[in-house]
Amino acid sequence: MNATSHDIDGERRQRLARFLRARREAMPPPRDAAGRRRTPGLRREEVAQHAGISTAWYTWLEQGRDIALSAEALARLAEVLSLTPAERGYLFELARRRDPHPPGDAGGEAAPATLLAAVQALPMPAYLLDRHWRRLAWNAAAVQLFAPWADSGEPCLLRYMFLDASARRFVADWDARAARLVAEFRADTALHPDDAGLLALVEQLCGASADFAGRWHRQDVLAREGGRRDFLHPAWGAVAYEQLTLVPAGHADHKLVMLLPWPAGADTP
Repeated sequence: MNATSHDIDGERRQRLARFLRARREAMPPPRDAAGRRRTPGLRREEVAQHAGISTAWYTWLEQGRDIALSAEALARLAEVLSLTPAERGYLFELARRRDPHPPGDAGGEAAPATLLAAVQALPMPAYLLDRHWRRLAWNAAAVQLFAPWADSGEPCLLRYMFLDASARRFVADWDARAARLVAEFRADTALHPDDAGLLALVEQLCGASADFAGRWHRQDVLAREGGRRDFLHPAWGAVAYEQLTLVPAGHADHKLVMLLPWPAGADTP
C-alpha cells in the first residue's frame, strides 16, 4: 500500500485528507470510550483497524501524502465512516478510483422500490438514473439494447459516454448526442449547486476527457427532451428508438428513461 500514486495532484490529496479527517471526527466514539477522550470522533487507529488497513497508511492519507489508493480499501473506509451515497461518490471521485460497489447499482437499495418495480414492468427498454446520472436499474430489454454499455461495467452514463471507446461506435450521432448530454447535465447541476458528488464528477470528467471539457466550458444548457435516438448495435446493426424521459412525482432526483421503437417510415425530427 506504499506505492506512489501518480494520478492525484497535491490539491486533490489535501482535499481528500481534509474530507477523511472531518468524517472521522464526526463519527460517534465507541460507547465504552465516551467521556474519556480529548478528541472527537474515532481515532485513526480505530478507523484503520475496522477498515482492515494499517494505521500508518490511514495516517498518511489524512496527511495528504502521495500514496496508492486501493479501491477496495477506500470502499472499506466508506463503510467504517458511514458515508452517505453522495459522500461515498465524493470520496471515490477525489481518489480517482472507480467504486467497486457503487450504492444502488447492484441491488437498487438507493432507489425507491416502486421505481425499481416500474422499470422491470415496462415492456420497452427502460432504465433509471439518479442525480449523478448513475444507472440504478434497467430491465432485460435495456440490457440487450445497450449491450456495449452493459459490457463496459460503468454505471454512470456520462462516464460511459466520454470515457469508454465503445460509446463512439454504439451511438450513431455521437458528437451531437455528447453535446446535448453535457448541456442537459449542466441544467441538472444548477438544481444542486452544492452537491459534492456532482462537482467531483464534473472535475473528474474535465480532467479525463477533452471532449467533455470543451463542451462543458461552452456553457450550453438544455432541458432533457425526447426524440429520435440512433444506435449501431453490435449484433442488430442500425436501430432507431424514440426516447421518453420522465421525472417521477416525489422523486425529483431520479429519471426514468424509456426507448420506444421508432415508427417505420417516420422522418427524423
